[in-house]
Amino acid sequence: MEYVLEVQGLTRHFVKKGFFGGHVSTVRAADGVSFGLRPGGVFVLAGESGSGKSTIARIILGAIRPDSGRIIFEGKEVRRDRNSLKRIRMGCQMVQQDPYDSINPRMKISDIVAEPLEIHKLGDRKERERRVLEVLEEVRLKPAEEIASKNPHMLSGGQRQRVVLARALATNPKVIIADEPVSMLDVSIRAEMLELMQNLQKRRGISFVYITHDLATARHFGDQIAILYRGMIVESGPIGDVLLHPRHPYTRALIDAISEPDPDNVNRIKDVRIKDAEAADVYQGCRFQDRCPYAVDKCSEDPVLESADGRGVACFFPLDDSE
Repeated sequence: MEYVLEVQGLTRHFVKKGFFGGHVSTVRAADGVSFGLRPGGVFVLAGESGSGKSTIARIILGAIRPDSGRIIFEGKEVRRDRNSLKRIRMGCQMVQQDPYDSINPRMKISDIVAEPLEIHKLGDRKERERRVLEVLEEVRLKPAEEIASKNPHMLSGGQRQRVVLARALATNPKVIIADEPVSMLDVSIRAEMLELMQNLQKRRGISFVYITHDLATARHFGDQIAILYRGMIVESGPIGDVLLHPRHPYTRALIDAISEPDPDNVNRIKDVRIKDAEAADVYQGCRFQDRCPYAVDKCSEDPVLESADGRGVACFFPLDDSE
């Protein structure tokens, strides 16, 4: 099996309506998105807010119905029937951005972590209790018995996010979709959380879809990356190649905006190669043309995500290292 999770031609458009119900505009949250996640790998979906990353995650888990496209999980297509959705929701779990919003503040930690076990009817009461303590230990929440008896407000933000990760691990998933899992944590806690997920990936062979706008953390965690812009993948490939040698102007702009912890960079002006233009509903031709400093008339046509040597770039005039 080459891919544990495969997304093929995923499309989802949302229609914005006016005050009186009339059509105003269409937002293309996902527009022909395709990628594959290898067993034990980490696939990064990166892009700025509004690029469609979280929408794609919700489509994979069946929370949003796609307009078109296919989701393949462990070699079988995920359909809208009950058994198919149950299979992917047990084998593919999600860690959300805000740990406090994603758990019930009135529930004990033990009940929060046991919730997916109860939903999927896995084990009896004693087996569930034992499993809860196992995964709490696995995410380094110790002593597990004491943590299990607490409520969410009694824990720190980093501990709550570990609870969310423990809940995701409870069903022994093959894939975890981590949607901005460290963006609301302190910098020191971010490193611990990423290191914990890396250990889980290596020790248990769990595959991750890592959704982020932070290329600095993505670089240390991911294997493959796809850069999203307005619902489309504009560049993809091995993460080291893409981030060290970006070919799409949007990828270059994202990299230029990264704050590096280097004293020499304190007074250096970042060369963010992007036009100072207002965002508009541009879905004809290249999505980035209204902000691209290199745009020409040909960019009004639709670029194809051309792939070569494992790299893909949707640009008529891809950059090279000299630019």
